[in-house]
Amino acid sequence: MFAAASLALLVTLVLALLRAALGPTVFDRAQAANTIGTCAVMLLAVIGFLTGRPEFLDLAIVYGLLNVIGTIAVLKFFRYGNLGDPGGDSEDGR
Repeated sequence: MFAAASLALLVTLVLALLRAALGPTVFDRAQAANTIGTCAVMLLAVIGFLTGRPEFLDLAIVYGLLNVIGTIAVLKFFRYGNLGDPGGDSEDGR
C-alpha cells in the first residue's frame, strides 16, 4: 500500500514539474513549487515509515514549515517587489 502511495506521489511530482515549466504566470509556478514541496514532505514521511526511521517525520515537519514560509516570501516579493515592505498603504510612510 505504501509503495502505491509513493508511486502516486512521484506521478504528482512529475505533473507539478510540468505545471512549473509550462505555467502561464508566475503564480502558477509558485503554486507548483509549493505542491512539489508538499509532495516531498509526504514522500519523506512514507519513506521514513517504510524504512522504520521515525526521525524522517521530524525532517518532514521542518521541511513543510520552510516550504510554507518560502512560498509566502516568494509571493510577497512578486506582489510588492520588496520583502521588507509591510504591505500597508499609510500616509506617514511607515
